[in-house]
Amino acid sequence: MRILVTGAAGFIGYHLSQRLLNDGHTVVGIDNLNDYYDPKLKFDRLALLKNQAGFSFEQLDLTERERLLNLIIDGGFEAVVNLAAQAGVRYSIDNPFVYAEANLVGFLNVLEGCRHAAVKPHLVYASSSSVYGANKTLPFSVHANVDHPVSLYAATKKANELMAHSYASLYGLNCTGLRFFTVYGPWGRPDMALFKFTKAILEGSPIEVYNEGRMRRDFTYVDDIVEGLVRVTMLRPGGNPDWRGEQPDPGTSYAPYRVYNIGGSQPVNLMDFIEVLEKALGKPAEKIMRPLQPGDVVETCADAEDLEQATGFRPQIGIETGIPRFVEWYRQYYGV
Repeated sequence: MRILVTGAAGFIGYHLSQRLLNDGHTVVGIDNLNDYYDPKLKFDRLALLKNQAGFSFEQLDLTERERLLNLIIDGGFEAVVNLAAQAGVRYSIDNPFVYAEANLVGFLNVLEGCRHAAVKPHLVYASSSSVYGANKTLPFSVHANVDHPVSLYAATKKANELMAHSYASLYGLNCTGLRFFTVYGPWGRPDMALFKFTKAILEGSPIEVYNEGRMRRDFTYVDDIVEGLVRVTMLRPGGNPDWRGEQPDPGTSYAPYRVYNIGGSQPVNLMDFIEVLEKALGKPAEKIMRPLQPGDVVETCADAEDLEQATGFRPQIGIETGIPRFVEWYRQYYGV
């Protein structure tokens, strides 16, 4: 297949592009290479991708409407995987307009490009477990209502799902959203907890542990995320013939639209997560306990049953395997 990956120099975009290339697909990657975090990571990921046959790259921001539309309309893509977005819950509190531009206007441009393409591609896009917001019923189900986000970042991801549904309904565009649950692994983002904790512990600096450590997260290793993405990309959703407006199911539709959770369904206590990291590093962490931060939720857990039924896959890699793999990469990359 010929596949467009937006955010190809990002954490998940890099891993997905590598996998697609290894599977024999042609990948066109785009990324704006911004400085939300150290751009060197992005350039180094990109350099590895450029060494592989079948990969081409264009530096492009999703808000560059004309360039993006022309690329998608004329690209002959069978699938578009949209991973480009402004990430981060806490950053959205201080920089809300960045999220509106990247996650709303940018996503609209992607939808418009797919709509006008001669052969409509399957649009697969990154949503987030953050959409569950104030929901308390665990595990989180795609069939539950998610109308109470607690951060602007989460609200933009929920908006992406609504926008995708409108295009699926109006234009028959096949749209599949994946709600990622706390992704980690080699080449990860420096603003994520595992990266920050690892850096601080190795430097002998204290780590900040929020909500006094009383947090549980459904950590998902990046290889599991990529496996789910690949399987979903090859599976156009179609409509659900059993969908009824009298009892609307948020996870499916009469239109060619689906949403899936992708997480291990095994939430881990934050203090246990830190303990596994300490063991992998061979060094204890000095901890500073902090209260819960605005926009954060205390616990996440994915109901991944729909993903398994559709693709035969659910995430498998636990933190006892995933964290040492990250530490090994970190030590090698930074020469620690």
